[in-house]
Parts: sequence; structure tokens; C-alpha cells
Amino acid sequence: MTDIDFNNLSFEDALAQLEMIVRELEAGKIKLDDAVNAYEKATVLKRFCEEKLKSAELKIEKINISPLGDISTEPLDKTEESND
Repeated sequence: MTDIDFNNLSFEDALAQLEMIVRELEAGKIKLDDAVNAYEKATVLKRFCEEKLKSAELKIEKINISPLGDISTEPLDKTEESND
């Protein structure tokens, strides 16, 4: 189906590939079989990018534990603003 080496693929490279596929599909100048393969590859790249973004989001959130033991998260930026 798709030959993507995810071990050496950065978010930026995946996004660039995804954008290129979208442009090709929008142009409508590729054969049906190629369009289907491109769509499948784009789907895999989209999922990869979403996972990378979610991972980055989780790394930049602050974990809060209330006195009652309730756990919540908040954006790191919000914490910095409240300390000013």
C-alpha cells in the first residue's frame, strides 16, 4: 500500500508530503489508481501528523494534582501567566 519509513520521518517532512499529495489530487491530473494510492498514503500521513501533534501537546501541558487527589492538566502557558 504505502512505503513510508516512519522511523526517519519528521513531522515537517510528513506534512510536506501530505500537502504535495493534496495538490496533486486537487489538480485532478492523475489516473484513478494513482489517485487511490495517493489518498491511502495521505490518510496514513495525516494520522502520523495527528499523532505527532498530540504527543507534542501532551509534553507541554502541566499536570496538576489537587489537595483531594484529583488530577487535571492545563496548558503550560496558562500556568506562566498566572504566576505574573
